[in-house]
Amino acid sequence: MSIFRKIINGEIPSYKVAEDERFYAFLDIHPVAQGHVLVVPKKETDYLFDLDDDTLSGMILFSKRLAHAMKEVIACKRIAVTVIGLEVPHAHIHLIPINKESDCSFNGPRKELTPQAFEETARLIANAYV
Repeated sequence: MSIFRKIINGEIPSYKVAEDERFYAFLDIHPVAQGHVLVVPKKETDYLFDLDDDTLSGMILFSKRLAHAMKEVIACKRIAVTVIGLEVPHAHIHLIPINKESDCSFNGPRKELTPQAFEETARLIANAYV
């Protein structure tokens, strides 16, 4: 069972920003930018491109709607979409607020945010998503 499955099941706390019957989105606790969101399917599948077509297309549409909500409440030029897929064996998409390409680099130091900053960011995104 992946760490994402435990988050979806509520066994590990998360800063949830959106959820429906098939997908769960929450703030990355080691973000490359404030507002960095992970979108995961509730059906545990290791590799994004092993998802069935309906789940993959649904995940992209869920992410699109979420990216629009993020852009409403986070000052940025774009919401970057990144898929790496090596760090956790559960398909996921990174949505990262950016102003320049280097803002979504995973090679630099990660942002350190207070629990209050995570909670406020999650609340703002969740309220814009509704």
